[in-house]
Amino acid sequence: MPGTRKLGRDTAHRTAMLRAMVTFLLENGKIETTVTRAKEVRSLAEKMITIAKEDTLHNKRLVMAFVTKESVVVKLFKEIAPKYADRTGGYTRITKIGPRRGDAAEMAIIELVD
Repeated sequence: MPGTRKLGRDTAHRTAMLRAMVTFLLENGKIETTVTRAKEVRSLAEKMITIAKEDTLHNKRLVMAFVTKESVVVKLFKEIAPKYADRTGGYTRITKIGPRRGDAAEMAIIELVD
């Protein structure tokens, strides 16, 4: 698990939350969350894209063990990973958008780079 941020959750809850957020990011292209969560999601999403750049059965099983929707895995291997075949990293961008209204947490949008 990349990073040492606990995000105020126990291990199982944190892992489930990050898996869901990575799946949602790969499915929709961008998500809005706190800056701290965005940094963790970026790390995991970039690892999934890097693994998917080589289309092997082993890599599909690695990604399917983490991403929660099979349709997102297919999209990752067929559409997203080939788009980044010539890049060695930096597949996502984090843009800060200011504080959240309720508790003033610093918010950000994380999106896949075109």
